[in-house]
Amino acid sequence: MPGTQCPESTGGRLAQRPFPEAAQAGQAGPEELPALLFFFGKINPHLCTLLTGTCVNRLPEYRYPLLRMLSKGVIYMLLSTLFFSLMNVCVKSLAHIPAAEVILFRSLVSLVMSYVMLRRAGVPVLGSNHKWLVARGAAGAIALLLFFNTLQNIPLATAATVQYLSPIFTAILGIFVVKERVRPWQWVFFLVSFAGILVINGVEVNVDGFYLWLGVFSSIFSGLAYVIIRKINTQEHPLVIMFYFPLVSIPVVGVYCLFSWVNPVGWDWALLLLVGVLTQLGQYYMTMSYQAEEISKVANLNYIGMIYALVLGYVLFDEQFSLLTYWGMALVLLGVILNIRYKSRQAKLDSAAAASES
Repeated sequence: MPGTQCPESTGGRLAQRPFPEAAQAGQAGPEELPALLFFFGKINPHLCTLLTGTCVNRLPEYRYPLLRMLSKGVIYMLLSTLFFSLMNVCVKSLAHIPAAEVILFRSLVSLVMSYVMLRRAGVPVLGSNHKWLVARGAAGAIALLLFFNTLQNIPLATAATVQYLSPIFTAILGIFVVKERVRPWQWVFFLVSFAGILVINGVEVNVDGFYLWLGVFSSIFSGLAYVIIRKINTQEHPLVIMFYFPLVSIPVVGVYCLFSWVNPVGWDWALLLLVGVLTQLGQYYMTMSYQAEEISKVANLNYIGMIYALVLGYVLFDEQFSLLTYWGMALVLLGVILNIRYKSRQAKLDSAAAASES
């Protein structure tokens, strides 16, 4: 995992002397650090130090107030949802391939990539927390199976909306499994974001109740899979946790594929490979996020995936938005930003209280 400690300042290309002396001399100091570099510097402080001579964590608080609010766990989840959204674009281009078959290919790619990377890193492939690792893989596989059944039997928008209940279930299950507190205001922020999803997707009333409940249970098992990642925390390498999901899911979706196999042709193979690679990246950063942050801070960032999807649909497929869609996007962002700000402020208050007690 990327280092979390600030390396010593060595005088990078953009900062030959300490700020503000550099600015007075007409040189670029840490204050001129581009926002995008600052963003990725939060993930890897060595990058910031190399280019500026100053670790990103030492830059003045007022330079990028919004980005400074983003912890590494938050950034990991934003990257995860981006990679999953790009994966969905590839899946959309594979509409003629059954969903179970796409999942089979993505699981095979993820399994091979995880195994090779673990072997190269010298990390035991099967880990040590076998009970929780198998439970994580099983919860993910069950969630996937239930979601497929839901997707095939109720409207797409309704299935997607029900799936977005998973961040709420993740927070609820986190209270019992990992004993992490969710404050009352955070529930409000979760509901604000989910209300945005409802505004974007709409509400379909004529839905088969059986399959609707299958979708709800899919969200519950998805939440359980995420909570187990938090439970395992850093006791296991992220790739070990990821390895168990395809290990368990491949036999499950393999059975489905026996009854609906379609031979990929031409560019299908490249897209299926890309689906697997993007899944690997999405799973990796999601796992890192849940290992780095409390569930209540990062779970509702999954709602950002809806905004990514809308933007990618507009850019790549010329999909158009209604006015309600913009209102929905605003609600999603409002709930996410308020939750991050609230959690960051509470963390500072808790740290100050702990310091005063000591």
